[in-house]
Amino acid sequence: MTSKANLERWYDFVKAKDPSALDALLADDVTFYSPVVHTPQRGKMITSLYLGAAANVLGGDNFRYVGEYLSGDGAVIEFNTVIDGIEIDGIDMITWNTDGKITDFKVMVRPLKAVNKLHEMMAAMLAQFQKR
Repeated sequence: MTSKANLERWYDFVKAKDPSALDALLADDVTFYSPVVHTPQRGKMITSLYLGAAANVLGGDNFRYVGEYLSGDGAVIEFNTVIDGIEIDGIDMITWNTDGKITDFKVMVRPLKAVNKLHEMMAAMLAQFQKR
């Protein structure tokens, strides 16, 4: 599967915000790198939790992917959104294995005010998810 085809599957998840779709997208040994957590998060379960929360926190009406840069086994996709009046710019760096499953997912965000806001909102969202 090409990077573009894999990326389209990611875009479908972002649009639908269906957490069950993550199971088909993520490799069992996936690693997630958060802009607000200093250690990599390893495994499908924790990565699903973070990506599901991020889809809810970031994925409002203002969220837009505005650029994509593809390689043979990965992509860097740039996004913009506005949360509580804070303009947020970021990138998702995604790597896929030969089966088309995500093996690495890294998020970078700017400015610092945005990182702090996302930290606050993600902590609240993750707490809600863990109560379920």
